[in-house]
Amino acid sequence: MTQAIAPRAAATTTGGVAFRVRALLLLLLAVIGAVLAGAAPASAHAALTGSDPQQGAVVGRAPTQVSLTFSEKVAMSDDSVRVLDPKGKRVDTGKATDLGGTTYGVKLHSGLPDGTFTVTYQVVSADSHPVSGAFTFSVGAPSQTSVALSDPAVGGGVVGALYGVGRYVSYAGFILLVGGAAFVLACWQRGAGVRQVQRLVVSGWLALTGATLALLLLRGSYVGSGKVGDIFDLTLLGQVLQTKAGAALVSRLLLLAAGALFIAVLFGAYARRDEVDATDATDEGTASGRSDASDKGGVDADAEKRDLTFGLAIGGAVVAAGLAASWAMAEHASTGIQAGLAMPVDVLHLLAVAVWLGGLSALLVALFRAPTETQIDAAAVRRFSRLAFGSVTVLAATGIYQSWRQVGSWSALTGTWYGQLLLIKIGLVAVLVGIAWISRRWTAQLSEAPQAKAGAKAGAGTGAGTATTAGATALAELRTKQPTKVPANSRDSSSGGSVSRTADSRDSNSGHSNSRDSHSADSRRAAQLARQQTAVATARQKRLRDADPARAGLRRSVLAEAGVAVVLLAVTTVLTSTEPGRTEEAAKQATSSSSQRSGPLSLKLPFDTGGQDGKGTAEVTLAPARVGGNEMHVYVERPNGKAFDIPEVKVAFTLKAKKIGPLPVTPDRIATGHWSAIGVQIPMAGDWEIAVTVRTSDIDQTTVTKNAKIG
Repeated sequence: MTQAIAPRAAATTTGGVAFRVRALLLLLLAVIGAVLAGAAPASAHAALTGSDPQQGAVVGRAPTQVSLTFSEKVAMSDDSVRVLDPKGKRVDTGKATDLGGTTYGVKLHSGLPDGTFTVTYQVVSADSHPVSGAFTFSVGAPSQTSVALSDPAVGGGVVGALYGVGRYVSYAGFILLVGGAAFVLACWQRGAGVRQVQRLVVSGWLALTGATLALLLLRGSYVGSGKVGDIFDLTLLGQVLQTKAGAALVSRLLLLAAGALFIAVLFGAYARRDEVDATDATDEGTASGRSDASDKGGVDADAEKRDLTFGLAIGGAVVAAGLAASWAMAEHASTGIQAGLAMPVDVLHLLAVAVWLGGLSALLVALFRAPTETQIDAAAVRRFSRLAFGSVTVLAATGIYQSWRQVGSWSALTGTWYGQLLLIKIGLVAVLVGIAWISRRWTAQLSEAPQAKAGAKAGAGTGAGTATTAGATALAELRTKQPTKVPANSRDSSSGGSVSRTADSRDSNSGHSNSRDSHSADSRRAAQLARQQTAVATARQKRLRDADPARAGLRRSVLAEAGVAVVLLAVTTVLTSTEPGRTEEAAKQATSSSSQRSGPLSLKLPFDTGGQDGKGTAEVTLAPARVGGNEMHVYVERPNGKAFDIPEVKVAFTLKAKKIGPLPVTPDRIATGHWSAIGVQIPMAGDWEIAVTVRTSDIDQTTVTKNAKIG
């Protein structure tokens, strides 16, 4: 009866564990599905804040180049900026140049016709995310165009979805690898020999390595065409290796090679040394009168183990910090304000997350999947509780700094998608901390009842020992019963005198054969009985362990923490691919400021220097006529409308209300009657006085002025 109940109880417990693990896996799959279903073109982390000509502007003459200004530095290739005429033909030279600051330009061919032109751009921001867009401007007057104005779906589609999943898996792998190893070294060194914990850490290494390789292959198509067929394009792969993101991914792979060596030592020599120490401790418990040399050997072994633990901790910390830096050097922290401080803070943030959530995963495995004989002890749980508290403290401090840096204002916190995601993340962290507080309470109860646990363990151990003794006793009894069959043949032989010697010999051999068969069958039955009784004892020990309310409560709370952590990791992955609130607000302000004007500023100023042939008109155009960099052109014409070839033209800007200026600008002569200057800086918006000085001869010169609102 007992043998029938015990397996059922064990099966019930195992079924409960399997159900919880399946539920957690389903949650993980649901989150990945949500990431896939919601996959969209990646949000740009660099925004277009201005252009010349401005979007929708109508200019009188065709510009010699098109310039674009972004909120941060971007990386450009030869085809990053394309300008198309009304028929869809490219009219740019194809080579984008850096004009200084965050402004980039591309030269245009001469002799462009009137009509509407389309500008498309596709660049990579300083934090490694693709940025794309398009706008139009017109020369002379707007016209029909054959170009369909739509933003290229850079970072979207199937490739974008795969890239997003790869980022999620890489974060998850990093957390399991670093957090699991830290849990073993800092909290539960016996866990190095537990197969389930080993699988967890190795799975993290495999996930991070596989995801990094996938991201390296996907990168070229992700920031480029977005086509699945370009994933294995070796030319694109070579270009990726020359970028900051490619260098970060390659560095991560090299560090993972060192991580593989670390895992081999941790779960190889280190775990075997732990097993040897446990065996030596058992031998010391059963033997007495050890020599002084043996005691000295034990001390040396302990010192060697401490040295190995210290060496693994230092090596693992270096590898973990390097892996975290591979994200910090290529993403949000590497650009924007205070980048030199933000990158080490980001490394600390990632390490704190990994130690907390990765250690939590290892604790979950130890509580649910570890064998009965290697159950985690209360002291190890208490050590992790302290480690997790320290990690949460570091996480909060670094998170506050990162939030201020990326958001910058309360309006951005509530009015941008990045800020809203950040609020969701903060809420999930608060829930996670609340559940962790419950886990700490269960941990305290574990530490309050060590004697009860020791008694339960001793009882379980006695049950196992009794089962083993019972099996051995049964086997001995069966063996002692076996020889009683041999004298029966002897009695038969002595009473039957008429039987021949040959028959006696044959009967004797047959009796010995039957005796061996019976002995073998009885041995198998005894071994089977011993196994059954051992299984009963193991099931009893497992029931005692599961009956502990503190341990059962800790299991439930840790499982709930793991479920929230899965969702938190998904939100974090989306957050890292979303345009920061500070950048989004700056782009909105720039767009709002530039949209107040329908086109560039254009002023006509008649002049008369007083000398012979000294009359004419100077036309000044300023685009986009806003705060910041502008492009200025001056066209000088005779009274009959023809170009006027004069020796010199100067322009000055004065904002009398703020006592700014005059700010002199000396344009370069482009052609007869055409002067130009690029990068004319207007420091603030206001009613500016524009003074144009025209010299028609060595002695004939005049200055004419006109006011205009700029910005």
